[in-house]
Amino acid sequence: MLQRLNSSPTRFVGGLECTYLPGYDVDLLETTGHTERWREDLDALTPLVGSVRYPIRWHRVEPRPGRFDWSMTDETLGHLRDNGVEPIVDLLHHTSYPAWLSDGFRDRRFGPAFVRYATAVAERYPELTAYTLFNEPFATLFLAGHEALWPPYEHGVDGFVRLATAVLPAVAEAAAIWRERLPGARHVWIDTCEHHRGISGAPDDHAAYANDRRHVLLDLAIGHDLDPRRRPFLADLLRAGGETLLNLPPSRVDVLGLDYYSHSEWWYDEAGARAPSPHPIGFAALAEIYGSRYGVDLMLTETNVRGAPSDRASWLRYTLEQYELARSLGVPLSGYCWYPHVDSCDWDSLLARSAGRVDPVGVLSLQGRQRDRTLFTEVWESAATGTPAADLPAYRFQPPLDAELSGFLPQMDHWRWQDPPERSIPIRVATP
Repeated sequence: MLQRLNSSPTRFVGGLECTYLPGYDVDLLETTGHTERWREDLDALTPLVGSVRYPIRWHRVEPRPGRFDWSMTDETLGHLRDNGVEPIVDLLHHTSYPAWLSDGFRDRRFGPAFVRYATAVAERYPELTAYTLFNEPFATLFLAGHEALWPPYEHGVDGFVRLATAVLPAVAEAAAIWRERLPGARHVWIDTCEHHRGISGAPDDHAAYANDRRHVLLDLAIGHDLDPRRRPFLADLLRAGGETLLNLPPSRVDVLGLDYYSHSEWWYDEAGARAPSPHPIGFAALAEIYGSRYGVDLMLTETNVRGAPSDRASWLRYTLEQYELARSLGVPLSGYCWYPHVDSCDWDSLLARSAGRVDPVGVLSLQGRQRDRTLFTEVWESAATGTPAADLPAYRFQPPLDAELSGFLPQMDHWRWQDPPERSIPIRVATP
């Protein structure tokens, strides 16, 4: 049961997008210019947040097997420490493994290499107080192992199992090492916060299957609720050769990070699958579900919306309002992160291309490699310094978000809407 009530101010967390594209040998910190402007980017964050989700870029740190270059990591983590901000280090973000792992997660060297690297990080930075060993493991392995969208382009449950059996044992071993070496640090497990619903019949059956699927990797990692008789996706995973995953040594998770976007909620009917759902239940209800299931502290570790600055301001108001509502109901949320702080690039193709196409989702907007302040920068800064959701502006969503987010509007019925100001001109948003 969720019993704790919390009325303290929302703790804001920062974050920088860093995914490595193995086929192009470039990562998003490089594409966005953060590798040259990291001091500027971090200095924009540090006065306003208590923690920053920050990557240790394995693909650059270990350019050759067993040879480590810590120079940039030493500088950036030291800068955060000197400014009194806690890094939540991110050891592996999606496909951010070294290029010499030529077959990615399927490479026979992956497991031993990841454990070696994770051990080296723990030894190099024993002062760390929070860490994520593998960002969004379910989303990553689903896209790489089930949907064939990311390397090594596996497909279906069989492909998902092949990657899970290569990755999860290595993560479990690394988690045990970190627990021994850094016993006081918090293990922040971060993954997508999903919900699936559908009309009765086959659509609802598929929704139940997807709702089981969203939990499976975390449940295997911590040894939670592993009876396949009640779990359709888990049963399929075991039939496909995943039985060894039932024997993992349980990892301790101190904080569960929930990544929530409008497309995290899916709807199924005779027309097929849709996201965003026309009937979302909202982040507060989802946080209650995850909180009741796992009984650990939670964070909202990612949210954003692709759109004009005024659209982002309204999505901030909505997600912050949902966060505040969840806390008022006793959900143990301990941080809110708009992610990323600086616009990202190339997510319009799900990183299939490295074209440097700006993804308009950040607190700071990219113009070339320059950072521009916008209306949304001001709204985010107001929220980060303590303004509650009810006192933030409610700007009418602009196309195409006015249609895409129509299902969320009933949850905003109490808002006093206004038109966006002239300085927040709607932008053309690239679609995949």
